[in-house]
Amino acid sequence: MDSRTLPAEAAIRRVVDGDTVELEDSRLVRYLGIDAPEVRRRDGAAWRYDPAPYAEAATEANRRLVEGRRVRLEYDVQTHDRYGRLLAYVFVEDRMVNEQLVADGYAQVLTIPPNVRHAERLRQAAARARAAGRGLWRDD
Repeated sequence: MDSRTLPAEAAIRRVVDGDTVELEDSRLVRYLGIDAPEVRRRDGAAWRYDPAPYAEAATEANRRLVEGRRVRLEYDVQTHDRYGRLLAYVFVEDRMVNEQLVADGYAQVLTIPPNVRHAERLRQAAARARAAGRGLWRDD
């Protein structure tokens, strides 16, 4: 896809889950560098609501950060995944949402080369979350 057609800014229409959002133009954006617990799983040809631990909390945290807001999208080497979703680091003002979700313990780091621009930043956020026992790292 021509990089001139990639949105640099967009409004979030809705939050799909802890690491995916839908833009106002209906395109989906999968957050780069992180993986949040899933709220749905494939059951044959259909998707079924079956939230993993912390999936609902991650979705709600993402919603609080971005839903209905304008965001800035920053791309890395690959701009789309195999499902056609945009791959981006998502910013609200100066805050990287991907990093915030990791720092608060709602997502883990998932770096897939060649998209590694913010890998170290995300790893540091994960280390802080683990050390503080936040979210996924809580010791219940």
